[in-house]
Amino acid sequence: MIDYEERTRPGPGRRSRLADLADMTVPAAAVPDVQDDSTRIRREFAVLLGEFRRSAVLLPLGGDASPLTADFNGIRWLYAFSNEEALARFAVMRGDAARHWEYQRLLGARLLDGLIPALGVPCGVALDVGSEGDEVLLPPVRGIVPDAVAVDADEHGEDGQ
Repeated sequence: MIDYEERTRPGPGRRSRLADLADMTVPAAAVPDVQDDSTRIRREFAVLLGEFRRSAVLLPLGGDASPLTADFNGIRWLYAFSNEEALARFAVMRGDAARHWEYQRLLGARLLDGLIPALGVPCGVALDVGSEGDEVLLPPVRGIVPDAVAVDADEHGEDGQ
């Protein structure tokens, strides 16, 4: 009778099945941890959103003194800029650098919590458009805008999923 130890021990010149299985695995350090990566990205976004809420932004005004916007896929996007240089890059990108740009300065929190709900349509913020690599979109979702106007909440401000 052959006992378990003899059956699992490799013979001369043979490798064990466990050694073969071990070779097929990848060390844990070599596999990116998607959960850690998404947690890191969420934290970085939370920091960026907090900074936006505490900072004064420039809201360019159109000819009728209303905020300059763009509509895309049923969402209205308010243009906002972190400084005059970013607004100037936007003007150049639009081919409209020669005109005088009127703007309103307000806190990001006031824009998200006050102005967006007052518009009456789904609305997000397009920050620093035209500043290659520095643009940020703040979509109208829970955690960014008030739940009552978030597109991912139902009419009572609760999770719409």
